[in-house]
Amino acid sequence: MSGLKPDRLNYSVAYKRSVVLLLTLAYTLNSADRTLIAIIGQPLKKELHLSDAELGILIGTAFATLYAFSGLPIARLAERFNRIIIISTALAVWSALTALCGAAANFTQLLMLRMAVGVGEAGCTPPAHSLISDYFAPTRRGTALSIYSCGISLGYILSAAVGGYAAAHYGWRIACLVVGLPGIGVALLLRWLIKEPPRGYSDPAVNSAPFPAESQPAVCSRHLGFKAEFQEVMHVARTLFLKRPIANMLAGLIVASFAAQGSYAFAPAYFSRAFGLDYATIGIISAATGGLTVGLGLAAGGVATDALGARNAKWYALVPAAGLSIALPLYILAFLQADWKLSALFLGAAGFFQYLSFGPTVAVVQNIVDSRRRTTATALVYILLTVVCLGCGPPFTGWLIDRFAENNFSAGALQGSFKLICGSEKALAATAVLRQACESTLALSSRQGIIVTVLLYAWAAIHYLVGAIGLSQEMRRAMRRID
Repeated sequence: MSGLKPDRLNYSVAYKRSVVLLLTLAYTLNSADRTLIAIIGQPLKKELHLSDAELGILIGTAFATLYAFSGLPIARLAERFNRIIIISTALAVWSALTALCGAAANFTQLLMLRMAVGVGEAGCTPPAHSLISDYFAPTRRGTALSIYSCGISLGYILSAAVGGYAAAHYGWRIACLVVGLPGIGVALLLRWLIKEPPRGYSDPAVNSAPFPAESQPAVCSRHLGFKAEFQEVMHVARTLFLKRPIANMLAGLIVASFAAQGSYAFAPAYFSRAFGLDYATIGIISAATGGLTVGLGLAAGGVATDALGARNAKWYALVPAAGLSIALPLYILAFLQADWKLSALFLGAAGFFQYLSFGPTVAVVQNIVDSRRRTTATALVYILLTVVCLGCGPPFTGWLIDRFAENNFSAGALQGSFKLICGSEKALAATAVLRQACESTLALSSRQGIIVTVLLYAWAAIHYLVGAIGLSQEMRRAMRRID
């Protein structure tokens, strides 16, 4: 295995590919631990007596809270210290905390553990994106970063298949142990096999003054004052959020991810409520629709835009716009089917087209900033993705479902509060008619809440279309600063 460690200035193609695969493995566990609560949400909800809004908080908000506060400081450390040590340490921490979630006795304990998991996971993707960008040239970063991003779907497959099976046969607490513990071993593997590359190793050859004086990254020292750190972060923020094409692409990514986090958080519960499927079957469906097809979409998006973008960089925005436009009607069809097999088929197709957008967007982010600011750029983007999308998407959809449930229940044959009546085990045990009314109301409301959420994909597609205007010019300016 030591053969995977070549001289730092002569990295082979095989070695660079192995680095991407190992980092993808870390991101797979990152995604699995993050999404596990959504997979085991239904049995967890029953045991801890949670509402859908509370379940949404555990899935997203709890994780996002401390991620937002820790992401940027960790990224600033990764700009000047060994990124492999940071990633491997973070992986070991969040994996152990995920396993500990299985020991939670109530909502508050689980909430605190999920918040702590968010701190650990903040140390994964920002330094990983920076590492991959140092190993691969700008024209290959879209593909490499898309392969890494497949960890999103691979993690969902792992969480759905393994976590779903464990929850069905041994309970949700054992699922936390089974999904969480392997990360500690993978952390040791990363530390042993991956080397820290020189910053900017794969960028085009630079001259003696590659950046204008005002944009030189002030990172020659490992000890910067608060003012210098603030200036660095603000420089990156201006590049990402004040350049119209880049800002629109990021807005499209954030809106689409908000809709995805909200809808996918309740997709497993929907298949249980609407079709009465068992947890193991739902795990397989989730692995296929939220994992396999999404992974294919992630990979295809990077490969397609690297090929098309070589001729015109606007394709980095046009491919995502097209994918989201196709995905929207497919999502709506998925949640209107009476047959779960057709619902799963449409859901898988929708996920493929939607996730064409992810790889191209993160590639543009990496290409638009210089090598000493890439971790910070990714951290800023992922803080938004975590706080706005993961933190707010699931609670938003859960809130919609709760509101629809109250309205649908009150408008039906039975009058009263859905939460008070259907949340009472004593009331549900009274009559089969009441139980059936509660179940059908929840199934219908879940469908309505998810469909309203996925309508946001139209908004996201518009942002990508606008972002295509002027994107080529911005990319050329960025390359001229390096050439």
